[in-house]
Amino acid sequence: MNRSLATACHHCGEPLPATPVLVELDGQARAMCCNGCAAAAAWIRDAGLDDYYRLRQAPGAKVDEAVADYRSWDREDVQAGHVEHGSDGDRITVVVEGMHCAACAWLIDRALQREPGLHEVSANAVTGRVRLAWDPSRTRLSVLLQRLAALGYRPHLARGEQAERERRRERNRLIARLGVAALGATQAMMFSEALYLDTAGQMPTATRDFFRWLSFLTSTPVVFYSGWPFLAGMARELRLRRPGMDTLVASSVLLAYFASLAETLRGGTHVWFDAAVMFVFFLLAARFLERMARRKASARLDTLARAQPALAWREGGEGLEQVPAATLRAGDRVRVGVGEAVPADGELESAASFDESLLTGEPVPVPRRAGDTVYAGSTCRESACWLRVLRTGADTRLSQLARAVEQAQAQRPRLARLAEAVSMRFVLFLFAAALVAGLVWWKVQPERAFEVALAVLVVSCPCALSLAVPTALATAHGALARLGVLALRPDGLDALADADIVVFDKTGTLTLGQPELHDVQCFGAEGREAVLSLAAALEHGAGHPLAHAFGTGTAATEDLQAHPGLGVEGRVAGRLLRLGRADFAAGRDDDGALWLGDGRQALARFDVADRLRPDAADTVAGLRRLGLRPVLLSGDAATPVSEAAAAVGIAEHAHRLSPEGKLARVRDLQRAGHRVLMLGDGINDAPVLAGADVSVAMAGGAPLAHRAADLVLTGTRLDRVPQAVLLARRNRRVIHQNLVWAMAYNLLALPFAALGWVSPGLAALGMAASSLLVTGNALRLGRLPAESA
Repeated sequence: MNRSLATACHHCGEPLPATPVLVELDGQARAMCCNGCAAAAAWIRDAGLDDYYRLRQAPGAKVDEAVADYRSWDREDVQAGHVEHGSDGDRITVVVEGMHCAACAWLIDRALQREPGLHEVSANAVTGRVRLAWDPSRTRLSVLLQRLAALGYRPHLARGEQAERERRRERNRLIARLGVAALGATQAMMFSEALYLDTAGQMPTATRDFFRWLSFLTSTPVVFYSGWPFLAGMARELRLRRPGMDTLVASSVLLAYFASLAETLRGGTHVWFDAAVMFVFFLLAARFLERMARRKASARLDTLARAQPALAWREGGEGLEQVPAATLRAGDRVRVGVGEAVPADGELESAASFDESLLTGEPVPVPRRAGDTVYAGSTCRESACWLRVLRTGADTRLSQLARAVEQAQAQRPRLARLAEAVSMRFVLFLFAAALVAGLVWWKVQPERAFEVALAVLVVSCPCALSLAVPTALATAHGALARLGVLALRPDGLDALADADIVVFDKTGTLTLGQPELHDVQCFGAEGREAVLSLAAALEHGAGHPLAHAFGTGTAATEDLQAHPGLGVEGRVAGRLLRLGRADFAAGRDDDGALWLGDGRQALARFDVADRLRPDAADTVAGLRRLGLRPVLLSGDAATPVSEAAAAVGIAEHAHRLSPEGKLARVRDLQRAGHRVLMLGDGINDAPVLAGADVSVAMAGGAPLAHRAADLVLTGTRLDRVPQAVLLARRNRRVIHQNLVWAMAYNLLALPFAALGWVSPGLAALGMAASSLLVTGNALRLGRLPAESA
């Protein structure tokens, strides 16, 4: 690389400053953006691990010049519930930021192996986790984490260690079963090959029986250990009287195995041990790939939900005290230092900027003002800050979203239910077809009757059909999560592909949701500060973006009640006040401004404005290129609505609509045959979000809006929506391709097997190839759309 032409850091890919730091790698001077990246690159070079730069598929993570102090992780109260203590040492699983590819995992493994006292390290680039096992008498956990952070991989505690251990045990069991099946299938095929080559029947009987017994011995662990998930699945399906794929697989394997054993005992003509073990092996391989796709899909969400700081600085009776983040409670006052992660959802007491890349994927720090809410998992930048804890642990917004997504993933989407129903009926049809084929061949050539019936069962097993939809959906949801979009409804992605009209709310959706106060007019005895305090008290807790314009109210508010489309009403210091439209709050004609009054008398008039999102116009243009007609429906006054519509390129718009009015407009569009996509954020949008065919709620919106939506944006970028639509349409195409192929294969393969042209072993190979084909096709969805249109 010619450093005179370099514009990005060789280590992390960030733009270079005017005077970059130079590090010699492979005999060339490489430009680095900061001393942190330079130190990491120099250590990698000196450790002989500079192959990392040739192997990696993406730039590394930016390395902080001042690596965080992890000595607090050595405390017992921090390690409790996360570290496994054993006779051979301690173990922990941590979530790391910045591990993008296999080269990152390779670097972590080899870098940490150099640390004394470390027994084992296992980095998984798919899940973003690192598993460490060490001797606490020789080294400390903080030393290992310090090395991780010095390479740019910031560690976080992985919550739910028990669930993580269970997932790890399940994965290890599946790998062990797959390994036994691979070994057994290879050996059984070798022995079967010798039998197949004896076309002239010249092999001595003793030699033939010897190969058959060897095949029996190698097949038995494959059938009963590797094939146990299918045997257990068959028992479960028969108990529920719903025969499905596991019933077909297990019955085919058992028929092949026991029929082969019977033929071996009586010295019959044919055995089919190879078909039984190949069937198990190939199906396990397809199931393993599908599990990997699901694991990769949930890895991003899992990282979001679990990455939490270990400790927090809480204000106590004797000043600051460092406590485990799990002990924080609502109302606690917490200090967050520069470079530290926010331990809980809280309200800022002073302006600060935060790196929310772990939550949203957006690397640029986001400025927040006093009174704004910041969320657990974001990192404080530039200056330390104080915040008042609002929600902790499972009550944080991130945890709530994670639970909603997990519930959605646990439910069966409509397409998956349809494929499952077709598979169940096809299984019953296959049993009947195999029985008919066997009876026909019994009349024609009895010695081949069982072989043909078995081939019919195996070759047309609807494995590909049952994998076609779940694998595609799992992969697509993983890609959505990397975009910063979380699906809260099982059919949300499918409905998104059908949308042809997109309806926008204005405040908090097309705009930033950070209203700025431009002018205040006072009409009563109260002055400017007094009316601002009253307005802030009314808006506090109302969940509307207008609360940002007034700051934090100090007065207590009672009997707070929201009137959608009109404003809010409550009792402040014993006075019943209203804040909202002029006709609602002050008994005057609506002029588009915000008024404070008691319903008859005006106390103040506020001119409030909200800036458009920088990417709003590009988002509208991208959706239009995808064939969606944009519409703006807002409860705001005519002038700001028309100005916003003109600025982003929306010709069709309406103003001063109540929630019921918005919903009525959406119903009109639906009656005209349109499929409506709704984007909104506030509590006023909940009815129309629920009533649209598919809906997307903004990350900063009210919790009720989230509960009513099908999808939620985790970041502030609106241009993720066109990409999500494009991904949903790709997902639809891939699912249709998979279903067409699976059905076509099954229908074409069946007559070939029934005619006796396909042996059971070849049938197992064809079935497995079909399953792997649909799985591989589904995995293509993991590549994110390059652009929104």
